[in-house]
Order: sequence, then C-alpha cells, then structure tokens
Amino acid sequence: MRIKKMMGVLAAAGLAVLLAGCSNGQSESSTKIPTKITKKTTITFWNGMVGPLQTELKSLTKEFEKENPNIQVKLQYQGTYEDIRSKVLSTLQSPKDLPTIAQSYAGYMYTPATGGYLQDLTPYIKNSKVGWGSVKNAKINPVLLKGAQVEGKQYGLPFNKSVEVLYYNKTLLKKYNLPVPKTMAQLKSVAQKIYQKTNHKVVGAGFDNLSAYYANGMRDAGYEFNQKINFSGKASTNLINYYATGIKSGYFMIAGSQKYLSVPFASGKVAMYVSSSAGESYVKQGLNKKFEYGIANRPSKYNMPRGADIYMFKNATAMQKAAAFKYMKFLVSKSSQLKWATATGYVPVNEDALKDPKYTKSTSVKSPAIVGEAMKHMYTIPATKNSEYTFRDTSAIMENILSQVKKKSLKSLIQQGKNQFDKDWNQ
Repeated sequence: MRIKKMMGVLAAAGLAVLLAGCSNGQSESSTKIPTKITKKTTITFWNGMVGPLQTELKSLTKEFEKENPNIQVKLQYQGTYEDIRSKVLSTLQSPKDLPTIAQSYAGYMYTPATGGYLQDLTPYIKNSKVGWGSVKNAKINPVLLKGAQVEGKQYGLPFNKSVEVLYYNKTLLKKYNLPVPKTMAQLKSVAQKIYQKTNHKVVGAGFDNLSAYYANGMRDAGYEFNQKINFSGKASTNLINYYATGIKSGYFMIAGSQKYLSVPFASGKVAMYVSSSAGESYVKQGLNKKFEYGIANRPSKYNMPRGADIYMFKNATAMQKAAAFKYMKFLVSKSSQLKWATATGYVPVNEDALKDPKYTKSTSVKSPAIVGEAMKHMYTIPATKNSEYTFRDTSAIMENILSQVKKKSLKSLIQQGKNQFDKDWNQ
C-alpha cells in the first residue's frame, strides 16, 4: 500500500513540475482588487466537511449569502483532505476547472503554490477596503496565520483548527487519588499506577496521532520537524523508547485498527489519552454519561495545531477572488468563529473570539476553558516539499514500530523506520 501511495505522490509531483513550467507565465485576471461586488458572482469551495461540521458550514454560508446577495457560494464536498489534494493536482492541467477556494493543509498546497496556481492573499489582507488594512488588524492568531504560508507567502487563511489536549477518566483518577499529569514524566507515572491498581484491566494512557506524538516530542527535545532529523539519533530514540517501554510493560497503548482511542476510552479500557480538542463531541457521545471525563492541557510544553486552512486559486476572475476573500474574511471573523468553535469543538482562529466569555465559559463542552493556555506554545511545521507527506507517514512508521516492539528488536525497528523516514523526505 505504501509503495502504491508513494508512486501516486511521485507521479503527481512529476506532473506538477511539468505544469509549473507552463503556469509561471500565467497572468492574473486583473491586478486591481474590486472593492465592491457589483454583479452576481458565483464562487466554488472544495471542502472536506461532513456531518455536524458540514451542517454548521452550510449555516454560516447561508448567513453570508443573506448579507451579500450578489455572492453565491457553492459548497462542494470532495472527501478527505487527501482527496482534495489529489483532485487539485490532477486539475492543474486545466486551471479553468479549479475551484475558487479549497480547504487543505499548507503542505498539500506546496506544488500549486510553487507552480504559480495560488493567489497570494497579502494584497487582500492589507487592503483597507477589502481586507483589514494590516495583518495585525485581522486579529487572526499569528502562529495559525503563519501556518497557512508556503515558502513565506500568505496563500491561505486558517479556518478549522485544533490543538492536542489530554482526555482523562476523572472518576477513575479520583478513585485512586491520582493527579492529572502535567508533564510526560507524570503521564508515565500515573499511567503505571492506574495499570497496577486496576490489576492490569485498565491501560494507563495513549496518543491518538502518532505523527503529532513524534513531532511534539522532538520539538520538546529542541528539534524542528524537518529532514535534518536523525530518526535513529539519541533524542529520537529516547522519544520512541518512552512509548515503546510503555507498550511492552502494558501501561501504554496505541489506537491501531480502532484508529481513535476515544473508543477504548469510552469503554473504560484506557484511562487517559492525548488527542485533538475537536474530538470532544465524539467523546461525550461515546461515553453517554458512563463516567465523568476531564480535559487538561497536553502534558508537554509545545503543541502543534492541526486542521485545515482555506486557499484561493489565481485563475479565478478578479470579481470571484474579491467575493471569495469576502467570504473567507467572514468565516474567520469573531462572530463566525464563535459560532463555529462552540458548535464543532475546533478552536477559534480569531483572537477576540478565543477570549470571549461566550467561548471560554461554554457549558456544552469543556475544552474552551483550557485551550487558550494550550495555544500559548503553539508552533507550526513550515510547508516545504514533502513535509506534509512525511509528517503523515510518520504515523505509519511509528505504528509499525510500536505494534511490533514486543516481538522484535527496537533498534532494528527504529533503523527500518529511519530508512522510510529519510525516503519520505527525499522522494
């Protein structure tokens, strides 16, 4: 599967390089940004929102269209972000068929950005009539805004973002008089005690996203996630060994085929796990009041936000791009982000919304009370060639190590992982 996936990525990359040579000469429909939408304008938005997320996006879009009767937004669901990426790459051959805007990770937009297909949003942001007049006036979290850059250019605006938090069985921790872990050392200690006190019936802890586990752990150790990382080096080995030791001893677990630890958490098989703040609604639904749960900051210093941004394509007309930016500006506004965050569990990208009591004192979910603190030490992985692909494949590399560590040598598994890790960066 991995070989097939890699071949697909290589093919797409080769296609993009070929197209980039043709696209660099493209000129924008107009260098002047329209300050008013003077005629009926339709924009298309390729997105990956489903279920309650799609419902809320539709609600916000209807509100926008009501306020802007000259603009029609066609929401077009395209599947996962990987599906959107693949469709964008395949459509680069025919730029006229690209959407006006698309929801994606910055790393997935590397080829369209460097090939000249994306619109630099800086002129829109700094336009006092169309945008905010300055980046500062946008009131968008600067770390999240930087995360929507490719090669230093602001091609996107952050939209649906989350941070990692610690979900814990409050009832169980109270029963055994155990503290909520604030460090990785404490997480290990509390996990061990839970495993012992329950006679090995309840696993202490786990991490949902193994890519994030690795990237955050390396950041805490002083290393940025890039191709300079030595996967078999001391810091990396220590990080992997921390989890591997817990797996071998029984007090840590991985999601494996279940994909998410919210399932064993709800059934009482694991007492704590680190996952996205956006998953709280699923935790509540799965628990169905079986026990009281709590949410705390990730037991580490650094926290890497996840979730997607919205990117604009250059081939759209000047009027379409002006309309699209107006829509994007609406989606990241304080009002929209308050509605979006309280309805979905994502964190507000708008700083005023993040501090608003309507969010921080929300009674429907628990994460708003603590994510503000979690966002103080956020960092992003720069969107470079193969950065997003390598990051996502790190999860498979880590799972391969942790799922076999009881039977095979950790050293040999790490070396195998290093070979794949280096190959991902250099493909």
